[in-house]
Amino acid sequence: MKCGYIRDTWDCGETLEVEEKHTGRYGARGQKREPKKEPTSEDIIRQNQWKRVRELRRLVKWNFTTGDSWITLTYQKDKRVSWEEMIKHMQKFIRQLQARYRKYGWTLKYIWRPQIGKRGAIHIHILLNAESNTETRTEKIVRELWTHGNPNMKVVYDLKNGDLAEYIATPLQEWEPEKAKAYHPSRNLIRKEPARKEIKRRSLIDKDGVVREPKAPKGYYVDPDSIKKGINPVTGYAYRHYTLVKIDRRI
Repeated sequence: MKCGYIRDTWDCGETLEVEEKHTGRYGARGQKREPKKEPTSEDIIRQNQWKRVRELRRLVKWNFTTGDSWITLTYQKDKRVSWEEMIKHMQKFIRQLQARYRKYGWTLKYIWRPQIGKRGAIHIHILLNAESNTETRTEKIVRELWTHGNPNMKVVYDLKNGDLAEYIATPLQEWEPEKAKAYHPSRNLIRKEPARKEIKRRSLIDKDGVVREPKAPKGYYVDPDSIKKGINPVTGYAYRHYTLVKIDRRI
């Protein structure tokens, strides 16, 4: 019986994100294929959320870096606004921010998503590429342009673990409308396709029928928190997902 699997690898700079799966094209030596199952509504919700976080995580890694700005835009307590007003405020804010960046020869990149607190207050999370010169910097420009409240500024220190993507893709709260789920990326964000490789005459399954642990190539280590493996309940075949982190030789 044939064996082998498909490996898709996304190059994210300091990390490589790997997804491996057996398919119907190959058998899976050592694996007794599980019967296919119709996905439940919970399965579909869980899978869609996983895809959403995965897409955002890669988008963040491809376009942002350590030192960029993670900002929460808030409204003054006495200035509750409607959803429509907030959208207009954000559209104006982005236009003004783009103009200010162009003035200094910078290119603006962003991802923003609004959220609603339990008591109905709207706030907006936005990830920006941070720029600076002798005259000004991103944080100062944001404070000048966002006149509706006090922006909460944080510096991005680590993109490898995907925490920002998890935060941006937070599932809707029960009191939030469906439209609050959308995030808004700038059109100039880089997106990449994976490098695909067919791994022949090997299996993700060991002789005991267990999905093998991934091994890192030279110069990388496997992030243990990133490993997800098992049997896809829909296809009945094994899969393995993990992130490889480049080893910093200076440390």
